[in-house]
Amino acid sequence: MNRTNSRTKNRKLIITSILGAITVALGFTPLGFIPLGILNATTLHIPVIIGAIVEGPLVGALVGLIFGISSIMRSIMNTTPLTPFIMNPLVSVLPRVLIGIFAGYTYIWVKKLDEKLLKNLSYIAWIICSAFLGYVLYSNIANGGTTMTIILSAIFLALSLFMLYYTNKKMNSDFAAVASSFIGSMTNTVFFLGMMYVLYAEQYMIAVGQPVELARKVIFGIAITSGIPEAILSVIVTTAVVKGVLLSKR
Repeated sequence: MNRTNSRTKNRKLIITSILGAITVALGFTPLGFIPLGILNATTLHIPVIIGAIVEGPLVGALVGLIFGISSIMRSIMNTTPLTPFIMNPLVSVLPRVLIGIFAGYTYIWVKKLDEKLLKNLSYIAWIICSAFLGYVLYSNIANGGTTMTIILSAIFLALSLFMLYYTNKKMNSDFAAVASSFIGSMTNTVFFLGMMYVLYAEQYMIAVGQPVELARKVIFGIAITSGIPEAILSVIVTTAVVKGVLLSKR
């Protein structure tokens, strides 16, 4: 029993270290941002969600802590008008820790639901993702997007369609990972922007050059236009990775 517990702790520590290192690497390289023409989606929170799903909320929270600390470090090294706000751990660290907690417990809870219900929900989720990415691909082609944005849009669309096909062919559902990914991503968006609004609404609006009285509208608009698309991409990438990891454990 002690040997098993020791192996489990060592595995969790190793996975936390690996995912934390990936998060830091994404933050300091262009790989942390995916250009899709009509939006630039961040991938920095994805390792946090993967850790939460594969190893539980504690590992997710620890990877989120690494994410938050690396955000402060990156902000110090590359100063922007938002640097003074990001230096506050309530803005840059707490939301990232909560990603792991919310995503991990969402996965645990959803896995307990009826399998047939989960499979039907998976169909709906992947149809929505595919429709959104089809629109992104069409917009990039119609508006003369760069070759890179068109290729990336096509890749994500193909991956989403594959997951839809996989859900149809396999009895086991991936909706727990889908829901966890979406909740984890939106946790990052809502709590980061929420803390920014509660603590620094006026200063934030001045920094981005917008009228102070429009603070709520602007921040809510960012949450909708960036948060939801990022959550959809998070669902696709995270679910594909988690599916591969869980299959390798069998």
